[in-house]
Amino acid sequence: MEMKSNKVAGKTKEKTQWKEFLEALSTLQWVLSFLLLGVACIITMVYLVFTSLWPLPALYFLWLVIDWHTPERGGRKTTFVRRWKVWDHLRDFFPIKLVKTAELNPNRNYILGCHPHGIMSAGAFACFSTESCGFTTVFPGLRASLVVLAGLFRIPLLRDYLMCAGLLPVSKPSLAHLLSKRGKGNAVVIVIGGAAESLASCPGVNAVVMRQRKGFVRVALQFGADLVPVYSFGETGLFQQVVFSEGSLGRRLQDLFKKMMGFAPCLFIGERWVFLPYRTPVTTVVGSPISVPKNTTPTQEEVDHYHGLYMEGLSKLFHEHKVSCGLSESHKLQII
Repeated sequence: MEMKSNKVAGKTKEKTQWKEFLEALSTLQWVLSFLLLGVACIITMVYLVFTSLWPLPALYFLWLVIDWHTPERGGRKTTFVRRWKVWDHLRDFFPIKLVKTAELNPNRNYILGCHPHGIMSAGAFACFSTESCGFTTVFPGLRASLVVLAGLFRIPLLRDYLMCAGLLPVSKPSLAHLLSKRGKGNAVVIVIGGAAESLASCPGVNAVVMRQRKGFVRVALQFGADLVPVYSFGETGLFQQVVFSEGSLGRRLQDLFKKMMGFAPCLFIGERWVFLPYRTPVTTVVGSPISVPKNTTPTQEEVDHYHGLYMEGLSKLFHEHKVSCGLSESHKLQII
């Protein structure tokens, strides 16, 4: 069987065609799950209602009523799912790497702001929602929880799958539970730019939407959680996207959809098979913590102050690591 040579961390590793196939297949299932799993779950449940198997969805919906608030109460993280071998193949496809720049005290709670969103936040998912990049080894004593669009947890079946992987809703009750009801050592990961940032994702462009995003800083102050900037270098290079200019019909339609549904439809294409992303290395660098005092009723001036410190920390993190992560010295970080 043909072998392909790749140099990683100074060592030569050989990839067989079978290994490359498993990587591609694992990555494709992740992309298709991101795009279609929610719709597939809804269609499946509706279909079963009109078949002889209708008791199954009936029992599930009864369970759903009882279990409705579980996502906002810490969910049901399953180590088995987070350690699936398929996530190792996903990591190796790009590859994705987690880099630590400072110690994070397990006796503190943290809000990690991850940038940029890209199309699918591959770096955030692999590093913080799976164990493929060794988060618990790199940061012993910490428990990472990636929080995502709350509406996803209203979709039957999908909500249970997401919770097994440790994903939780980015809602006030969910954040309050994670930062006040589970002791110390919690690392809540928020992709700050969200849907708006995904619309700006384009290879070679490093833009983050956060100048007016201050809610996470207010939450950090209310619960005394330290802020940690995180940057995933290479995230915006995984797909080619049609970026509509501000004010154009395409952008207005995207903004309208985002306002109604909470996420933005992106017109993108990968390197192969339409949806398979480019094999662009993604390096997720975790910066130094910014100490935040606890104040249950923070003033706007306090929020602005720590938001400014966070933006400074993110900019410093980007410029200190951009060259080692494959960018030129001239690359700038755009803060929108």
